[in-house]
Amino acid sequence: MINLAVRGDSREIVARAEAGVEWTAAFADLDAASFPMLFALTPDGDAVFNQRQMPLLLAELDRLPAVCGGEWVAQARGLCQVVERGMHLYLWFLGD
Repeated sequence: MINLAVRGDSREIVARAEAGVEWTAAFADLDAASFPMLFALTPDGDAVFNQRQMPLLLAELDRLPAVCGGEWVAQARGLCQVVERGMHLYLWFLGD
């Protein structure tokens, strides 16, 4: 399970998603050129996205194959908005 949270520079959690990303082989099959942000996800590692990357990440979420979707997508969008409105905030995908 990959958990999602917004953290500041001090790494303190500002917001978090209730739903996590259920890792499936479909994520590993995403095309790196079409999904460069989401291609960075791994089931056991962390991926961090900054404010400038939010438009790219949101665009990828809009066209994400249904097999990779779930409740986490809407919650990730909400967390992206938190990052966009704040300063020195980052969206973390936290692998197990």
